[in-house]
Amino acid sequence: MALGDSFTEGVGDWDDSRPNGVRGWADRVAEQLALADGSWGYANLAIRGRKLHQVLAEQVAAAVELDPTLVTIYAGGNDILRPKVDIDALVGAYDAGIAALRASGAAVLVFTGFDSGRAPVFGATRGRTALYNELVREAADRHGAELVDYWRMKELQDERYWDLDRLHMSPAGHMLTAKKVLEVLRRTDAIDLPELNALPSRTRVEQLRRDAQWAREYLGPWVGRRLRGVSSGDNLRPKYPVPVRIEAPAHL
Repeated sequence: MALGDSFTEGVGDWDDSRPNGVRGWADRVAEQLALADGSWGYANLAIRGRKLHQVLAEQVAAAVELDPTLVTIYAGGNDILRPKVDIDALVGAYDAGIAALRASGAAVLVFTGFDSGRAPVFGATRGRTALYNELVREAADRHGAELVDYWRMKELQDERYWDLDRLHMSPAGHMLTAKKVLEVLRRTDAIDLPELNALPSRTRVEQLRRDAQWAREYLGPWVGRRLRGVSSGDNLRPKYPVPVRIEAPAHL
């Protein structure tokens, strides 16, 4: 059972054959679990753009009703990107959601936030994320949840693990994250990480032009949606609202 926002829905790992047009690390983890044991079912309630209170209100009770064995949850990233946020209150609510999931008898896996320190614009939220992470680590310890320390996955500082919007992981990033999740779950996997293309060499002027193009094509529309109070996930439904068995494509 996978809960959360675009990170868990799989945005950036584009696949037109999947619901909502994305695959993602959670699908890839489910594929590996089913490969090892055909009794595994998989539900994914995550929807892009959801803030923490929406994840808790829309997904936690729905997950508990399905009597899951394992629940992954990541929420709060969209809140951290807002102009103002009370991190203590945010994680306090998150803590209650984790407690409810654990009380159902399910094993729970949570994530720290990504270290965006080198990223333009988003790097300004690094301090907030660091505080969020410490509180999430405490919540995981308190409730006996597994933790994927996304902050410490320094490989992800490489731009090749990110989609063109610089906010969501590329297929390679989702594959790397899936392997990390399976490692934390102490499960073997058959995921072969792709060979990355060589990093391009750019002059300062070329990088500035690239940054300006990104601002026009991605940052501007993202800010516009925030100002209008709309989300890219407003008209979407969960990918897999009830457990299914999914398999990895034969060509991957």
